[in-house]
Amino acid sequence: MARTLDNLDHRLIELLKVNARLPMVTLAKALGCARSTVQLRLQALEDSGTITGYTVSVKAPRKDANIRAMVLIASDSKVEFDVVKGLSRRHEIVKLYTISGRYDLCAMLSTETTEELDAVIDKIRAIKGVVDTFSTIILSTKLDRPE
Repeated sequence: MARTLDNLDHRLIELLKVNARLPMVTLAKALGCARSTVQLRLQALEDSGTITGYTVSVKAPRKDANIRAMVLIASDSKVEFDVVKGLSRRHEIVKLYTISGRYDLCAMLSTETTEELDAVIDKIRAIKGVVDTFSTIILSTKLDRPE
């Protein structure tokens, strides 16, 4: 069910993006409203599907051996759901996008070595419904803005 977000909803979401573990009392003080209002708003945001979950963000230690790659994947459209399901099981895939053009999906991978990357790409190619892949290793990050 679609829900129109007001200013209070947007401010609540922004606070939770910074720290999803903030206590209700702290959120209420920051928003200038009652604790019960925050609880009701939060429940409504969850029920409407606006908030789909909570996660933890971990600063990964900097390693010289950390290999990042982008893998473009063409799939049989009849079984794309199964392909996505199979890809979602790979912990090395940190992001998965649907894209337009010759390829259907873009998987962002992170492995410790090129050998591990090669093995993961082989496993991706072995997923039923994967027709073709194109891989490229990311050399460096020139710009990284928060989403």
